[in-house]
Amino acid sequence: PLLLQVCFIGRSNVGKSSLIRALFSLSPEVEVRVSKTPGHTKKMNFFKVGKYFTLVDMPGYGYRAPQDFVEMVEAYLQERHNLKRTFLLVDGVVGLQKTDHTAVEMLEEFGIPYVMVLTKIDRASRGLLLKNVLEIQEFVKEKTQGCFPQLFLVSSLEFSGVHLLRCFVAHVTGNLPTVEAS
Repeated sequence: PLLLQVCFIGRSNVGKSSLIRALFSLSPEVEVRVSKTPGHTKKMNFFKVGKYFTLVDMPGYGYRAPQDFVEMVEAYLQERHNLKRTFLLVDGVVGLQKTDHTAVEMLEEFGIPYVMVLTKIDRASRGLLLKNVLEIQEFVKEKTQGCFPQLFLVSSLEFSGVHLLRCFVAHVTGNLPTVEAS
């Protein structure tokens, strides 16, 4: 049977590779190169996480996106029936950008369930982070239908929020059973 898949997508330089490396640091089969150059990932990379699910690392959109980005990503999103969840990464310092809105429109149009993850929270002042979180929460509430209401805040550098996101990934892939409160 086809393994369930989760994919990570975001702008170039949003910290996608760093987050994937932090999230799957306990899975040696997930070997993601982190580059100082934005837009390093040019193709979709598939990593089998144990015998549980497949992680898909998408190339970044926006600055330095591969020329075939739209065709590649749209085809993948429309044809993957085993895609369980898409994680849309947004830079915590700059908030939602025009290219992020385009990505949201695509996910909404295709009816893909997705989650927003705010990266690089260690680089944003508390005031700026709060402003961006509130704006994104309002945007999700008013303008989306397929977005999970919980926003995940993470720092790959300090590992803040990484454990919680790791648990959520395990849950959506069926690898973390829920416990009923008695």
